[in-house]
Amino acid sequence: MPLNRRTFLRQSALTAAGSCLLAAVPMDLLAAYRKPVGSNDVINAALIGCKGMGWSDLTSMLKIPEVRCVALCDIDQNVLAQRKADLDKINLRPDTYTDYRKVLDRKDVDVVIIATPDHWHCLQMTNAVAAGKDVYVEKPAANSIREAQLMVDATKRSGRMVQVNQWQRSQDHFKNAIAYVHSGKLGKITMTKTWMYRTGTTPLEPVPDSAVPQGVDYSMWLGPAPKRPFNKNRFHYEFRWFYDYAGGLMTDWGVHLIDMVLMGMQVEAPKSVIASGGKHMFPADARETPDTQIVTYDYGDFLMTWEHSMGAGSGLFGLNHGIAFFGENGTLVLNRSGWEVKPAMVKNESRIPVVDWQKQSDNGLDKHTINFIDVVKSRQYSQLACPIEAGARVAINSHMGNIAQRTGEKIFWNAGSNSFDSAKANKLVTPEYHNGWKLPTRLS
Repeated sequence: MPLNRRTFLRQSALTAAGSCLLAAVPMDLLAAYRKPVGSNDVINAALIGCKGMGWSDLTSMLKIPEVRCVALCDIDQNVLAQRKADLDKINLRPDTYTDYRKVLDRKDVDVVIIATPDHWHCLQMTNAVAAGKDVYVEKPAANSIREAQLMVDATKRSGRMVQVNQWQRSQDHFKNAIAYVHSGKLGKITMTKTWMYRTGTTPLEPVPDSAVPQGVDYSMWLGPAPKRPFNKNRFHYEFRWFYDYAGGLMTDWGVHLIDMVLMGMQVEAPKSVIASGGKHMFPADARETPDTQIVTYDYGDFLMTWEHSMGAGSGLFGLNHGIAFFGENGTLVLNRSGWEVKPAMVKNESRIPVVDWQKQSDNGLDKHTINFIDVVKSRQYSQLACPIEAGARVAINSHMGNIAQRTGEKIFWNAGSNSFDSAKANKLVTPEYHNGWKLPTRLS
C-alpha cells in the first residue's frame, strides 16, 4: 500500500499519542515517505542540540521532502554518533560538530534548529541570524527577560525568519478554542487559570560531582553559565531544574499554557506579579526550582494564576495540565487533549450553549514545522505561527513568575522604563555571562 502524506502524518502522530513529549519519527517510516526533489528546491537544515526535542524537531521537519539535514552539532559525541547512524538509514550523511559556530560558518546551511539548554538560546539564535540563517528555536525562547528582548531586536534587524517551537499554536483545537474566546460568547472574563500537575514525579536524588563522561565537551555545554564541576543531575534532561540553565516547570510548561491566555486575552505584560511556593514535596532532592508554586498575575482588568505541583495532585477539572477562561456566561477549559465550554447557570438556565469536548485531532509539531518551512520559502514573516515576538512575550511573563518567587516580593512592572519597582527583581532581569562568552548587545 503506498504511503501518502495523509497516512504518513496520521501514523507519525500516533507515535506521540498518550505522551506529553512528542516522539521522534521512526526512521523506516520516514525513509518510506521521503522523495527526491530538484536541487533548486532543497532547504539545507542543521541541528544544534541533537537529544530530546531537537531530534523530534528535526525528524518532523524531515517529513517535508525538500528539507535535507547537512549538519549535526552536539557537545556529546555519543549522541552525535547515534543521530548520524539514524540519519544514515534514510541516506542522509550530515557532517558533525561540537562547536555551533562552525555550523554557522557554513554557507550552504539555510535553516538552523536550536534545541540546546535554555541558557544557550539567546547567544546561538542571535549568532545564527547574524550569519544569515533562518532559525527554529526551542521553547522557552530565552532564559531571562533581557535575553528575550535581545532576541526580538536581533531578529528585526536581521530580516530572518525565526519560529519558536510553541507548536500548540499550530494545532486546530487550540486555534478553535482561542477563536471562541475572541468571539465574546463567554462574556466578560475576569479570571484565567493555567496549571501543570506533574504526577508521578519522584525525587532527583543528590549525587556527588564526578568526572566528565567520555566524549562530552563540558566546557562548551556550560558556555555562558557559571563554571561548576560536572554533576549528572544538572546534565541532559535534568538541566531544566537549575536556574543557571532554565526555569523549572514555570518556564518549561508555563510558556505553552500561559501563551494561550496571552493570546486569548490579547495582552502583553502584567502590571504586577506575586508568587508563593518552594520545595515542599521533595525538600531534600537535588532540584533547585520549586516543586510547588502558585503565581498570580494582575493584567489590570483580569487575573491569571499559574500553579504547578510535582508529585502531588491530579490537576484542575480532572486534567493534569490546562488553561481555563472564566467568563460571566461560562468557562472554557482547554488542554492538549481538547477543549469544552461549561455554561454558567442562572435560575437553572444556561447562559450559553454547552460545547462538548472537542478532541485533539492533528499533529501540532508537524503543522508547526510545515508552517516554518512555508515561511522560509515565502519570506512572509507575518505568517509564522509563533514568531520570536510571541515566544519572547510568554517567556518574559513566565520569568516574571520565577522572579516574584525568588525575591519573595510582589513586583510591579513598568513597561515604559522596562524595569520592576524592586532592586532585587531588577538584578534577575539580565543574566551575567561567564567563561569568556558575552551577552549580545542591543543596538537600539
